[in-house]
Amino acid sequence: MKKRFLLLIFCCSILFGASAQELANFMRRAPIISPEIGEENVTFRISAPDAKLVRLYGSWMADYSSSINMMKDTAGIWAISIRKPSPELYTYNFIVDGLVVNDARNVFMQRDGTRYLSVLLIPGDLTENYFEANEHGNLSKVWYDSPTLGLNRRMFVYTPYGYETSGENYPVLYLLHGGGGDEDAWSTMGRARQILDNLIEKGLAKPMICVMPNGNPGQQAASTQLIEEKPFDRRDPNNADLYVKSLVNDIIPFVESHYRVIAKPEARAVSGLSMGGGHTLAVTRLFPGTFDYICPLSIGVRGEAADIDKQLLPVKEGGYKLYWFACGESDFLWEMAKELDAALTRNGMEHTFYVTDGGHTWANWRKYLNTFAQLLFK
Repeated sequence: MKKRFLLLIFCCSILFGASAQELANFMRRAPIISPEIGEENVTFRISAPDAKLVRLYGSWMADYSSSINMMKDTAGIWAISIRKPSPELYTYNFIVDGLVVNDARNVFMQRDGTRYLSVLLIPGDLTENYFEANEHGNLSKVWYDSPTLGLNRRMFVYTPYGYETSGENYPVLYLLHGGGGDEDAWSTMGRARQILDNLIEKGLAKPMICVMPNGNPGQQAASTQLIEEKPFDRRDPNNADLYVKSLVNDIIPFVESHYRVIAKPEARAVSGLSMGGGHTLAVTRLFPGTFDYICPLSIGVRGEAADIDKQLLPVKEGGYKLYWFACGESDFLWEMAKELDAALTRNGMEHTFYVTDGGHTWANWRKYLNTFAQLLFK
């Protein structure tokens, strides 16, 4: 027993000594900081001593052909300083001898479908609500049963700061993602929690719950959960609008039975981007009067005027308090958005058409949420 004890002590001393030496060696190295945001410049760094060529690409650049060469020092650290881009949330990567890699020194990442991207968040007036507020709401991953789809599914639910202790009932924003996204998209790329936290803390938005479902009817949850998808034949008329039907028949009843909410149309808002904007148009057409606040983003309509008017008639007759939609002038759906504006005007439906520059990007969608959330439930 004594020999075993001494052997254990000896092994632990070797392990501790090795770890301590490794730590000491690490401590004597100058840390690699990337990205380093200064007053006028941003510096990026990556350790790649054996690389022949390292380039930087960022979403503030026009395209991959705009990537720029980095310079290597004697320690094998490649670096480049660029003039600080205008305030916005950007993504970037390094191209090391033709291989695209993320910044290992940057813990700020976002997931875009199956891609993970390093993030550069430049402070400024535009982005002040993209940073953490002082008072944080909670973001929960919630599983619920969807009889409409025959699946147990996951959604993200934001509850504002103070929800757990206030005893109050809250209005609900149902926030829908676009094609290629999932229930995590608005949180990861849209900064929805940070935007709502900041707006509520500043008194610019009403405290609200925000429900972010998965708009892919065959998915139980994001693909990162490694759950096999259920196949749906989109050509089958019986499968038409299954997801938007599940939104009203499954998700809203779950939310209104599990959270302290105001279960009335005047306390329900629906908004979505791109594909989610199409879901917004569909759910308000199929279930008129369910939502008093309707905010489709980067979407529109097309077809014969008579057909469009027929689709808008239930929304008009169902009534609403706010119809707010937005699109960028460089968006590939811009012409469809203008058609929606014309159709709403033609049918005497009061609305706001919020026009920005830029295209079909998260830079616009974050801006839209930051804007229309201030108008809800007032």
